[in-house]
Amino acid sequence: MLRRRRMVQFGDRDIYEVKLGEHFLMSSLFHEAESQLSKLGLSVLEKEELDVVVGGLGLGYTAVSALEDKRVTSLVVVEYLEGVIEWHQNGLVPLGETLTEDSRCRLVHADFFALSRDVAKSFDPEYPANKHDAILLDIDHTPTNVLRQTNTRFYTEEGLGELAQHLKPGGVFALWADGVPEESFTNHLGNVFAKTASHAIEFDNPIIGGSSEGAVYVARMSL
Repeated sequence: MLRRRRMVQFGDRDIYEVKLGEHFLMSSLFHEAESQLSKLGLSVLEKEELDVVVGGLGLGYTAVSALEDKRVTSLVVVEYLEGVIEWHQNGLVPLGETLTEDSRCRLVHADFFALSRDVAKSFDPEYPANKHDAILLDIDHTPTNVLRQTNTRFYTEEGLGELAQHLKPGGVFALWADGVPEESFTNHLGNVFAKTASHAIEFDNPIIGGSSEGAVYVARMSL
């Protein structure tokens, strides 16, 4: 569900929020962690041209932040819910026009986790033989608090190993999660990737009148 509302303390400012059933997913009031997912994930790459995949469209902040990196020549955004893609195509969310009018960006209706399991093909339906420079994921709350129970397998070493096969040498997998970094998941990443790091992102949350925390994990393949 997409909700647009106003709150007295923010005057005439429109606030966009996304819910899935009883799960509150995101708000246009705070999106620093989603933007940092792209910035931190892409910053470790030194290539001049980047082929990037974003798992989870939402309100579009991760994807738009990736497009702000001029090295990105191709961005495929994989979204499971067709209605979310239609929000952007029909101009119902603020960043829709930015994404749909950028020739580098394509919105793909598909199951990110199913595509990850299929190691014979890429995440890009137009170029199934491609490998990717970066895969940025923002779907579940955390590796241990998932929206669908079937997603749990992805966060195991087996699932991460499949994801790694979609990356080029030196490629990067980065993940946003709510709350502080989980040591157990960082350890899983370390058993699959050559280099790993976890970042705690603190940001203002005007709804609670204080700050909240998010985590960005960054893992890199060997060259």
